[in-house]
Amino acid sequence: MTKLVTVAMKKNGIVKLKSAVGKLQRSLSLGRRSDSGQDEFDYDSTPVPEDVKEGHFAVVAVDAEEPKRFAVPLSCLTNPTFLRLLEAAAEEYGFNHEGAVTVPCRPSELEHILAEE
Repeated sequence: MTKLVTVAMKKNGIVKLKSAVGKLQRSLSLGRRSDSGQDEFDYDSTPVPEDVKEGHFAVVAVDAEEPKRFAVPLSCLTNPTFLRLLEAAAEEYGFNHEGAVTVPCRPSELEHILAEE
């Protein structure tokens, strides 16, 4: 019985993670030009910083060291190591915040994960 509860909790966490990734992907599509050349921008949302180029999102690595901000390519969302890091972030910080994604790891660890891409 305990095993079933654990499996259900993991599935619920994965569903929440997929929802958060979907929200992240939708928010990253803000500020892009449509085929008609018109700006498509949701002014009620937080704008994407200028240093985060198209196809990337902001991530802040926070540990005992000084926090460090990264512009991470969307392709990292298929990297199993990075996805585990996002799961850890969801457990530690939750899903409900704005701005850069905060992950609980040393900046050097995130640099290593990004180098795998």
